[in-house]
Amino acid sequence: SQPCWSEYLTTRIEQNMIVNCTCPISECCAQPTTAFIYSIVSSEEIIVKYEKALLRRYVECCSNLTWCTNPQGCDQILLKDGLGYGAACSKCSWISCFNCSFPEAHYPASCSHMSHMTCAKCNHGFCWRCLKPWRPNHKDYYNCSAMVSKAAWQEKRFQDYNERCTFHHHAREFATSLRNSISSIREMPKIRNLTFVLDACKVLEQARKVLAYSCVYSYYNQDTESMDIVEQQAESLELLTNTL
Repeated sequence: SQPCWSEYLTTRIEQNMIVNCTCPISECCAQPTTAFIYSIVSSEEIIVKYEKALLRRYVECCSNLTWCTNPQGCDQILLKDGLGYGAACSKCSWISCFNCSFPEAHYPASCSHMSHMTCAKCNHGFCWRCLKPWRPNHKDYYNCSAMVSKAAWQEKRFQDYNERCTFHHHAREFATSLRNSISSIREMPKIRNLTFVLDACKVLEQARKVLAYSCVYSYYNQDTESMDIVEQQAESLELLTNTL
């Protein structure tokens, strides 16, 4: 009967189980069509939830589409442009990474850097997503038999880079807050034009972001030959950013 179908479909929609929904009769594998659901469910609120479920399903099925990963919340759908680095959301300006599960583009740190964790006690490297050893057979400087002094040095080094990274993230949040405050002030009739200040805040946000992930990059690439140049560039960027 229609009341039974209405209750059944409403429950499935509210439980987010409508996409692969089948007839409640165990022997029947038929799936209710969109037209049938519209004819049975009368609640506009439930229909909105159903349409959102269809949209989520569509995005999940399209390899070139994804949701904006802004942790503050954003319902924008992004088109992967194939650049790998990421693209800014047209709605909230958040830059996502399309190559890994990290919620933000993290240049110059690579995707592997964002997954690589190191135990401060034994210096064992592992992937935070699957918890498997970062290198096979627990070799090289990931050896648990390493000297305590080396482990202590590694821990201190990690703390130093982590503090710098955290500082730049906090400074970036400050720049964002400042930009939002100025955006509200510029609407006042006495303020002529604060566009240049808003632009400066945007530059600060981007610079602090790059500096934060430069700390991650430097931590995992300390022994490479090109690190001197990278460190010099990071120091120059930090100096100019602090001045701004």
